[in-house]
Amino acid sequence: MSGTPSSAKTTDPRAATLPRQPVAKSGTATSATSEVNVGRRLRELRAERDLSLRALAERSGLNVNTLSLIENGKTSPSVGTLQQIAAALDMPIVAFFETDAPKNSVAYIKAGHRPRAAFAHGTLEDLGAGLTDRAVEPFVVMLEPNADSGPHPIVHTGYEFVFCLDGRIAYTIEEHTYVLEPGDSLLFESRLPHRWQNAHASSSQAVLVLYPTDARDRPSERHFASKETDIGR
Repeated sequence: MSGTPSSAKTTDPRAATLPRQPVAKSGTATSATSEVNVGRRLRELRAERDLSLRALAERSGLNVNTLSLIENGKTSPSVGTLQQIAAALDMPIVAFFETDAPKNSVAYIKAGHRPRAAFAHGTLEDLGAGLTDRAVEPFVVMLEPNADSGPHPIVHTGYEFVFCLDGRIAYTIEEHTYVLEPGDSLLFESRLPHRWQNAHASSSQAVLVLYPTDARDRPSERHFASKETDIGR
């Protein structure tokens, strides 16, 4: 819901920050959290690849000023913008959620401590932060009224699972539409062309699990691709 939960008509002027992912060891929970700034994380990833802002702008198709504003915490990037940057850096979008916390084979995250990214149509919370070698991408997605995945059907490898927590979310798979209300779920082969839309007058919320069968696939980016970026490109 990549495209990402994979993509923005309005701008959130606040800098997007992600709570530091709590990584629990030996079954214990982590209570203290600190903030991870998306802009700082972007600067780190760019520096690791020895890229200038201008070089990254050329690769991503984004304006140099746009990237500078993000890195300096002056604007909140949409998931669509993160998608473009992730593709330019040749990395999955979940890399923006990662911190220097130790890698783990268990991801135990307390409520309220989930790494969160804001995008123009809602928020995306990573449920698998800290897990090494992730085969699945689990998220809690909050969708604003009228949010949708765009006019073009989404197709990717593997499977997709949706569990509606609040509101009404319509999934169109091929030519059939399934309306999910609280407690309803949907599991399907994601090779089938599909689209999603918040069919509720207020915000809707769902658990989304993406399971790509090709490690190079990035279905979350397809789901949350924006129609427009949060600021001018």
